[in-house]
Amino acid sequence: EDRGIPEPGPGEVQISMQKVGICGSDVKYWTAGAIGDFIVKGPILLGHEASGIVTKLGPNVKNLKVGDRVAMDPHITCRSCEFCKSGRYNMCPDLFFLATPPDSGALARFHVHAADFVFKLPDNVSFEEGACVEPLSVGLNACRRVGVTMGNHVLITGAGPIGLCSLLVAKAYGAAAICITDIDAKRLEFAKSLGATHTYLIGKDDKPEELGHKIGQLMGGPPHQTIECSGAQFSVDLAVYATRHAGAVGIIGHGPPRVSFPIVTTVAKELDIKGCFRYVNTWPTLIEMISAGQINVKPIITHNFTIEETLQAFETAKSGAGIKVMIDCAKKMA
Repeated sequence: EDRGIPEPGPGEVQISMQKVGICGSDVKYWTAGAIGDFIVKGPILLGHEASGIVTKLGPNVKNLKVGDRVAMDPHITCRSCEFCKSGRYNMCPDLFFLATPPDSGALARFHVHAADFVFKLPDNVSFEEGACVEPLSVGLNACRRVGVTMGNHVLITGAGPIGLCSLLVAKAYGAAAICITDIDAKRLEFAKSLGATHTYLIGKDDKPEELGHKIGQLMGGPPHQTIECSGAQFSVDLAVYATRHAGAVGIIGHGPPRVSFPIVTTVAKELDIKGCFRYVNTWPTLIEMISAGQINVKPIITHNFTIEETLQAFETAKSGAGIKVMIDCAKKMA
């Protein structure tokens, strides 16, 4: 639809949107109208994986200038609660988050955003890469939460976009062995090309406890950390059985509202189970890592559409035909 161009207020910038990636959550809101307690009750824009060019400054903006190429952290927080002040702003109770009902997103020609959640892109980082900082941030937050470091063995369950982004970050963090599991052989082949040292195609006859032992043998030792990205009960069980004693399991995947844990094994192995919700303070780190060539996110960008082709873009993302689907929001000059 046609909307007026938003004007920046104090501490805000107007951005000419360039690239917006489609997230799985965008597809779910489009098709189902809800994810858990986040329910679409009126018209909203989708899109929170975003980059663009600063076109106007509101009063009191010091960190940016017109013409800056930027990427956006979708959060806007209160900045004064205990969570914001302690660096855990993703837990802020007074939180705005792009494209999460009731908050609208950035899939538009122009968008206004809080300047302190907008970050400059170096010249050698493309707008597509800038938009991919968001899904990479989910992987980075998970790697931080479970403590991935050099020489570790890491298991990732689920080779969708978030699993693949977690793979890229774990690799950049120096993980010595990375195994990724999925039910799709093509996704696993792709993961191998991104740097997975091992893959496992889950079959209908596999059992989590047996497979957990098998993965430890495959990797030359059980994983220090597992990052669960699928939301499937099977993968939650596998994470517990596969992870070594005193290891950590990070839960990103959203599946059924309730899943069960092999609680006796979890306790006996003293596993740390960590919920991984969005991210905090990841944009500067990832922009530097992309710029330095430590993370190459370009291979996961498989499809590009214009903003006029948004419906086709969403259909493509829904079908699973691509990994990361991008929409070009820039107005082309005749």
